[in-house]
Amino acid sequence: MTTDLVDICFNFTHGSFRKDEAEVLARAVAAGVETLMVTGSSVEESARCIELAERYPEHLYATVGVHPHLSVDWNGDSEDTLRELAGHDKVMAIGEAGLDYNRDYSPRSAQRHAFERQAALAAELRMPFFLHQRDAHDDFMGILREHRDALGNVVVHCFTGSAEELADYLDADLHIGITGWICDERRGSHLHDLVGMIPLDRLMIETDAPYLLPRDLKPPPRGRRNEPALLPHVLRALACHLNKSPADVAASTTATARGFYGLPAN
Repeated sequence: MTTDLVDICFNFTHGSFRKDEAEVLARAVAAGVETLMVTGSSVEESARCIELAERYPEHLYATVGVHPHLSVDWNGDSEDTLRELAGHDKVMAIGEAGLDYNRDYSPRSAQRHAFERQAALAAELRMPFFLHQRDAHDDFMGILREHRDALGNVVVHCFTGSAEELADYLDADLHIGITGWICDERRGSHLHDLVGMIPLDRLMIETDAPYLLPRDLKPPPRGRRNEPALLPHVLRALACHLNKSPADVAASTTATARGFYGLPAN
């Protein structure tokens, strides 16, 4: 069994996990997912990420940030609060930050402002930067290029984009996160060829649970909730399209994630 995997995006603050959170983690560990990054998407949820990491310290770490969907809530206190939260020893990155012009849940000007301020904060604190981008590539890269020299490790999570977008990310020395999107025959088949472009020392895996349940799971789980125990399924799909063994891809993605976040050896 593949062991010691790192799930770099687990939305554990989602309400669907409250009734069985211990069981969800037990299934993840039984499946070999030993380390999970609980992702912050607002100031309030970032604080809850830390609470969860404190509750399950053996396996959980946290990020703190404001997702572009919630950028409209960014205010004068947001940056100071995130800075304070980032001082906790369980917090390993700033984010989930970035731009999302697909749904525009927040005005684009608010998204750009929150992204810029979080980029400056990650640079100030010398912390890894965890990013989201959808249908906003040009603005995203424009802001990122302004800050790139001051930033350390940066990952674009849940990569679903084009070859041209991937080339821009790699040219900017970014890491790439791959989810169960690669298992989606409707939308993700283009990734089958693109993942081979990503150097193994910049490639990581994630579930983005409870979202992005792999579509090729047969049968799908009751309720269709994704969870970290399914990360090995993403790993196997990725390994297939890299023409490598799951064990080799597990070893490389785990080593890359631990190095990216500065995690202790398990």
